[in-house]
Amino acid sequence: MESYGVLSILPPALSIVLAVYTRNIIFSLGTGAFSGALIIANFNPFFAFAEFLEDHVFVQLAIPSNNQVMIVMFTIGGFIHMLDKSGGARAFAGVMVKFIGSPVKAQMASWATGLSVFFTDSGNALIVGPLFKPVFRELKICREKLAYIVDTTAAPLSILIPFVGWGVYIMSLIENAYGVVGLEEEPLSVLLSVWPYQFYAFLALISIPMILTTGKDFGPMARAQKRYNQGLIDGTIDQEVEEVVEKQHDPKLSTVFLPLGVMFATMVIYMGYFAYTEGVKSVHVRAGICLSYLFASFACAYLMKKHQNKPWDESLGLFFEGMQKLVFMCMVLVLAWTLSSLCNELQTGAYLAALIGDSINPSFFPLIVFFLGAIMSFATGSSYGTFAILMIIVIPIAHTLGAPMTLTIAAVLSGGLFGDHTSPISDTTVLASMAAGCAHIDHVSTQFAYAAINGVMTMLAFVVAGFYQSPTIILGIIVVQFFVIRMAMKMYGHDARGEA
Repeated sequence: MESYGVLSILPPALSIVLAVYTRNIIFSLGTGAFSGALIIANFNPFFAFAEFLEDHVFVQLAIPSNNQVMIVMFTIGGFIHMLDKSGGARAFAGVMVKFIGSPVKAQMASWATGLSVFFTDSGNALIVGPLFKPVFRELKICREKLAYIVDTTAAPLSILIPFVGWGVYIMSLIENAYGVVGLEEEPLSVLLSVWPYQFYAFLALISIPMILTTGKDFGPMARAQKRYNQGLIDGTIDQEVEEVVEKQHDPKLSTVFLPLGVMFATMVIYMGYFAYTEGVKSVHVRAGICLSYLFASFACAYLMKKHQNKPWDESLGLFFEGMQKLVFMCMVLVLAWTLSSLCNELQTGAYLAALIGDSINPSFFPLIVFFLGAIMSFATGSSYGTFAILMIIVIPIAHTLGAPMTLTIAAVLSGGLFGDHTSPISDTTVLASMAAGCAHIDHVSTQFAYAAINGVMTMLAFVVAGFYQSPTIILGIIVVQFFVIRMAMKMYGHDARGEA
């Protein structure tokens, strides 16, 4: 195979630079991939287009597993949209509100409700935010605190669930990158092995009750609460979200419990059959997820017909609307697969591994990947784009260097998540501030101090895990985080009870 030397790093490098500069992940991935085709075609544009489309894009679209992933993604998108429009999740959240009697309980209830809306990160903000905004207003809790809770229970939770859109997307990237280096492992098994090392997601989720139970805030969040107590807020923000919520039908609890119950039951029966007979393969996982969400969609449509008198064709229309929302993500996937295919032909991973040589201790490689992922995701505002670009670069390098593969993948996920969580241009960050009704820049500044603690703890976790890889590391880091938060609140905290 021809060696392209330093030119082999141009496609991924160009994709990263363009992603940071333009913040357009489709353009960045497409341009980076096409530059790879240009190199292979000796910079002949005509042959480069042929190489790009015929030998890579069309080939990736013809791979059965890739087609299966996109079908699963569209099915998930359709169900999520239907469930959101049914109002079922909002009904469940409304029940939880009844148990609120104090500021701390209100905040804990918003956290618990956020955890219950595990199937969608964007839907989390649009459900929990408007629901708890009047509760927080009544108990004199600043809107920035609600935005922080909403944002921190969105992506950090979704990334831990294998059978939602995030999980399917990540498994497809893992399967593709593993195929490049010749590793034949089931993506679900790999993702489950990575699960206990997704340090940032766990630390972000558990940090909320740690902070809330102190009854204090520090830094920008404390100043935001002080401003709120003094009445220095804009009460006109995000009236549209509240109006949308008010106009919906009276939601029923059954519209969330029955579809989700059908989904879980179908998945257990389907997977259980193959686990008992021939063993669960990747295609069984994808088929099981697809079938589960389809059956759940039928259940949701039936309940909307029963409780809201919504015609079947209207429910089908909602399903198709949800599918349309996943077109962007599927485009990202296709371009990521294409870039991966081109990098494989250019031997990018092998060149970078040879270039790095013995200069990097493999034990520190996951930490470096975490840094890179955090910077890239913060600059682009896209964890999805960060995952797509970095997976195809760092997995081959880790394989060649002998770096811990599961930790490397976890570092990509944690780094991308941390950067996305703190980025002012992230869609989930914008949604959280909008749903809570606070100024966007205030949400970004107040959340950053708390997220930074999680980020530092995540760095510590990857340092320890690099030398002592154990699923129990997260437990020790959580204990350390608990004392760090307590100490920070004791030294710099101010009363967060929401009293004027």
